[in-house]
Amino acid sequence: MKYHIMAFFLGFLLDLLFGDPYFLPHPIRLIGSLIAKIEKCFLGKNKNRNEKRKLRQGVCMVIIVLFSTMTAATLILFLAYSMNCYLGMAVEMIMTYQILAAKCLKDDSMKVYQCLKEKTLPEARKAVSMIVGRDTDCLDEAGVAKAAIETVAENTSDGVIAPMLYTALGGPILGLLYKAVNTMDSMIGYKNDTYLYFGRAAAKLDDVVNFLPARISAYFMILASFIGGKCFSGKRAYYIYKRDNRNHASPNSAQTESVCAGALGIQLAGDASYFGKTVKKPYIGDNVRAVEYEDIKRVNRLMYLTAWISEMICLFALGFLYVF
Repeated sequence: MKYHIMAFFLGFLLDLLFGDPYFLPHPIRLIGSLIAKIEKCFLGKNKNRNEKRKLRQGVCMVIIVLFSTMTAATLILFLAYSMNCYLGMAVEMIMTYQILAAKCLKDDSMKVYQCLKEKTLPEARKAVSMIVGRDTDCLDEAGVAKAAIETVAENTSDGVIAPMLYTALGGPILGLLYKAVNTMDSMIGYKNDTYLYFGRAAAKLDDVVNFLPARISAYFMILASFIGGKCFSGKRAYYIYKRDNRNHASPNSAQTESVCAGALGIQLAGDASYFGKTVKKPYIGDNVRAVEYEDIKRVNRLMYLTAWISEMICLFALGFLYVF
């Protein structure tokens, strides 16, 4: 337990300091490659197959990806700890570091901020297109800023708090299993002709594994709003959360997004364009003031505060279990 606690904390610090260097091998990219290969094997060139067959193939993909991830992570940790406890801790620390994505999320969104600050809207649209799934060519400056804010707010749960909670609970093995589910959902969990049935198992499983973490993340973010300073309103964050946390097709996506909208006093969500089609969405939050690019910096600060709160609570819980 003590090695797990140390690895858990040091891995968190490494993520805040260095993020994910793109030139280094990363387990999530390996998982993504596995998903792509399985998809190609199952669907091939003919993506218009029988619906029931697609459902079965989607379930098979989930099983293969999760089993492969669990086997590889377990084997690596077992070999490292069997050689030396400190080697095992070092390996676990690196795995924990690669599971979390706070700095990567901040860096990617701050690229959008920098482009908007320099008044280069085409570059800002290009930068935000790298972190969102919607069409960005038609967005104005406020729309680009809003897209970046929504991504940071939503991924505070998906990319930071949820994997942190699972890693604290079950080490890097459970953390990587969560990331595998999340990666499958991001790659094939779309409601279009290709993935509606093939990606359904992955999408539903992602909803299940994020149900509790999304709500825990929301309350951690509300707490961060109370202690984060004058640019946040904790009371409004709680109010908007209770009112708007279901204003999304996904049961989990509006949890932290509604807190963020309330904390900043801005309105998020609303209609968006995907693959050339406008999708009607309800708004989240009140239009107390207009969205501005400085809000990207503010939401990153809120995300970091939320991450620290979660880390400290997890460490306290692990320490309590270790002592008693």
